[in-house]
Amino acid sequence: MEVLNNYQRKKLDESNDEEFYSDPKFVYHLDSNFRQYLSNLYKKEISNYSTVLDLMSSWDSYLPEEKKYKKVIGHGLNKQELEKNKIFDTYWIQNFNLNQVIPLGDESVDYCLMVAAWQYLQYPENLTREIARILSRHGKIIIAFSNRAFWHKAPIIWTTSTEEERVKYVRKVLISNGFHEPEIIKKFNEPRLKILNFLNKDPFYCLIANKE
Repeated sequence: MEVLNNYQRKKLDESNDEEFYSDPKFVYHLDSNFRQYLSNLYKKEISNYSTVLDLMSSWDSYLPEEKKYKKVIGHGLNKQELEKNKIFDTYWIQNFNLNQVIPLGDESVDYCLMVAAWQYLQYPENLTREIARILSRHGKIIIAFSNRAFWHKAPIIWTTSTEEERVKYVRKVLISNGFHEPEIIKKFNEPRLKILNFLNKDPFYCLIANKE
């Protein structure tokens, strides 16, 4: 089911995303607290010997190395970044804002991960239905994000929403396109003294959902 209108899908910079991502960005877009919390969550949520798909990924997937994986598949827009990600058994490059069809078989993946990625999707409904198709019967989607983005590359639905509204928007797309009510996790690390605002950590938002 469609959730966004055409205006909400627009971006400030409508140039091809592949051009923007043509240069590798070997930096962390999320702080160490966020990354550690996400790795711990994966440790708890992901069963050993599972097939994991990391969508819109880069050179680090934050997956706990002590887990045993059947297969880890990567996807992204920059070949150099994906090549450097040593946890991938295989990967492919595809622009989801031009083509949302995932080149994987039905029920072939146990977990689908998206980290700091959803905010760039212009057609999240189509992609969500595809993720539901490729997930196994008890498969899960795990979507994590903070309050950071390349704002000129994020659609209007994201740039004009509050952090709380973004969570509601992701939830609505999920439950309208093949997923059960998601578990929602929010974590904030704010200092007690306002004078120490520079110590604020990236807020952590995560939605975990099973397919219907």
